[in-house]
Amino acid sequence: MEIRLLEDPAEKRAVTRLVLEDLPEWFGIPQAREAYIAESAAQPFFCAFLDGTPAGFCYLQETGKDTAEVAAMGVRRAFHRQGIGRALLQRAKAAARAKGYSFLQVKTVQMGRYAAYDRTNRFYLAMGFREFEVFPDLWDKWNPCQVYVMALRAPADGENGRME
Repeated sequence: MEIRLLEDPAEKRAVTRLVLEDLPEWFGIPQAREAYIAESAAQPFFCAFLDGTPAGFCYLQETGKDTAEVAAMGVRRAFHRQGIGRALLQRAKAAARAKGYSFLQVKTVQMGRYAAYDRTNRFYLAMGFREFEVFPDLWDKWNPCQVYVMALRAPADGENGRME
């Protein structure tokens, strides 16, 4: 497996489309899928290749001066359970840390709603993310938004990570 940072906007969109169209359980809403595809062109974008074939991708988006988000991520069905998602997320995490972000976040559907998303939740928890907050109506009442976060750096001197 090789993970590359892609620069070409058209290539980013093509890989995003290839992967997301293979995953209708997670990306079956056409308007949302097209938004992810369009957004991918301008973001830091990592693609996993197996024997020259795109197997999966992950792209980041800044959500605050200290926080980057895993805005979209997917691995083609034929390549599930081969460590590709883990490798992509580790590469994205290293890139976010190198850019000086303190936190990495990701949004998904709350655990307990759908089996496919429960697998997604377990993946992010296994990768070291922690539950931050649930927004019951951010997307719609059928898909409560679970936000997970991960610290990328230790607090600096004078920061204790707690409210005083």
